[in-house]
Amino acid sequence: MSIFILILLGVCSAILGSLVGLGGGIIIVPALIFLGASGLLTGITPQKAIGTSTVILIATGLSASTGYIKAKQVDVKSALLFTVGIVPGALAGAYLSNFLTLKSFNLYFGLLLILMSIVLMYRDKIKPVKLFQNPQHMRSFTDSKGETYHYSIAPVPAIIATFFVGCLTGLFGIGGGALMTPLMIIVFRFPPHIAVGTSMLMIFFSSLSGATSHIVQDNVLWPYAIILVISSYIGASLGVQINKRAKSETVVLMLRLIMLALGVYLLIRSLT
Repeated sequence: MSIFILILLGVCSAILGSLVGLGGGIIIVPALIFLGASGLLTGITPQKAIGTSTVILIATGLSASTGYIKAKQVDVKSALLFTVGIVPGALAGAYLSNFLTLKSFNLYFGLLLILMSIVLMYRDKIKPVKLFQNPQHMRSFTDSKGETYHYSIAPVPAIIATFFVGCLTGLFGIGGGALMTPLMIIVFRFPPHIAVGTSMLMIFFSSLSGATSHIVQDNVLWPYAIILVISSYIGASLGVQINKRAKSETVVLMLRLIMLALGVYLLIRSLT
């Protein structure tokens, strides 16, 4: 029974995660904690759930980013710039996760997701932050449909911002997509479908660094991780195919609704 539950969790979380650029960590971590609390899985603590999630996100990030690169939905140059900040941040966050309790995890993670959902709701009314814009570093990206997009990124502020994103990535085991995808859409003005693809490549790199730290701290439940890795790899491939057929506004709406629902659920759990 537990094997079937893990397979279902891996496939579903990877489909949703790769579809909207989250990586699936925001689903896997609270789901593992819930399954552990309900007695369906054993040995689950917030640290074990977070550590196991980071290992799974390596497979999800690899599968999804490969698909998105083939579909010309990844700005590789920008992803590598963001990675400079997000990788060391993920290592720092993985260490900080040792200080989380179950209630504090649910509370802080829930509030974070609700906040990001609200920000996405009003993203069109938010003016570009000049601090993160630099005309000397203009990006020009042409997608598979032949459409060309222009946006600019100030390198130093971008690296500082992604370092803090990386801290939250390692802290909550979410891969960074829950923050990077909205950040790219709102602050750097990425087209939503390009933000999703680019986010998945960064999730792959940040998860590698975060997983290394969690493995050293013995925070990975390997029997669960192996099942989830295989099923997540398959689910991520399916999510990429669905994303190709979805409109950008549909992707943003799904991203916001998923984050809001999970945030409310975790907030309720923290108060019970």
